[in-house]
Amino acid sequence: MLKKRSTPDLILILTTLTLLTVGLIMVYSASAVWADYKFNDTFFFAKRQLLFAVLGVVSMFFIMNVDYWTWRTWAKMLILLCFFLLILVLIPGIGMERNGSRSWIGVGAFSIQPSEFMKLAMIAFLAKYLSENQKKITSFKKGLVPSLGLVFLAFGMIMMQPDLGTGTVMVGTCIVMIYVAGARISHFVGLGLIGVAGFVVLILSAPYRIKRITSFLNPWEDPLGSGFQIIQSLYAIGPGGLLGLGLGQSRQKFFYLPEPQTDFIFAILAEELGFIGGTFVVLLFTLLLWRGIRIALGAPDLYGSFLAVGIIAMIAIQVFINVGVVTGLMPVTGITLPFLSYGGSSLTLMLLAVGVLLNISRYAKY
Repeated sequence: MLKKRSTPDLILILTTLTLLTVGLIMVYSASAVWADYKFNDTFFFAKRQLLFAVLGVVSMFFIMNVDYWTWRTWAKMLILLCFFLLILVLIPGIGMERNGSRSWIGVGAFSIQPSEFMKLAMIAFLAKYLSENQKKITSFKKGLVPSLGLVFLAFGMIMMQPDLGTGTVMVGTCIVMIYVAGARISHFVGLGLIGVAGFVVLILSAPYRIKRITSFLNPWEDPLGSGFQIIQSLYAIGPGGLLGLGLGQSRQKFFYLPEPQTDFIFAILAEELGFIGGTFVVLLFTLLLWRGIRIALGAPDLYGSFLAVGIIAMIAIQVFINVGVVTGLMPVTGITLPFLSYGGSSLTLMLLAVGVLLNISRYAKY
């Protein structure tokens, strides 16, 4: 029986709660104008985000006290449930369509995004598979192909919505886990070439994806169309300077940057709090990732280690993509910034994932 420490990683808890607090403040600041215009309530988005934050924090502390081996036991059931939800979301009348993507299932006045929860279920299942078959992972046929088969099946179903951003984060996370488990780099090179070819096909199959790529390379070529979001994001970041315009003083949230409380919330943060504020948030994420890596290295078994690696990789990839998009370094993908962006499913998932990480920390030696 594994020996549990009395306390979880307190630095990880404080870092997560600090990011969550910054997120709640920025969701209100970024959304107040839009919420007042659309719902006649400046606190509309902030209240909903606070509700999910409270639910997520309660769940985080509950999950923190659940033995992480429980997720190994229920991994198959969880991933089957997520596959079932991915099928349901594609059915007209059940799945809700927003901005051309059928990715949500309505539950009363709220909605859930099954693809978000598939990320965590896939991490739990893959950690189980890798911990039981690590010796086979160096074999392309017996180790790599079976481990990636289920991943790409889930990716294919997510792309039917379509949701390239979430699918990319899930696949990237799983590749990191498989690499850490000991897969050969030569195998990844071959799969990488196939992946690039497939990615090109996905881009060419949808005209709006081509526009996103071209707008990323030169957003001013179509400033009122595909390049609009990137340009407005840069217009927010630029004037922010070192100290920012001041909390609540953003100009771009006045209907220039579309729905700034979601994917582009970091742009509003940089505009209002400046380079100092943006750097502070990036340092908080760096601290969170550092604690997660320490937990993964100190985990008492392979399952705990792979599970921690998956959670940290998911957060790191999502932060990297979101900040890259907002600063114009990557094409627009529709990825939220963990703990900060408005979105119930994303916020709840991230806090649940941190809860699992905290439980592993209670067993880790570091």
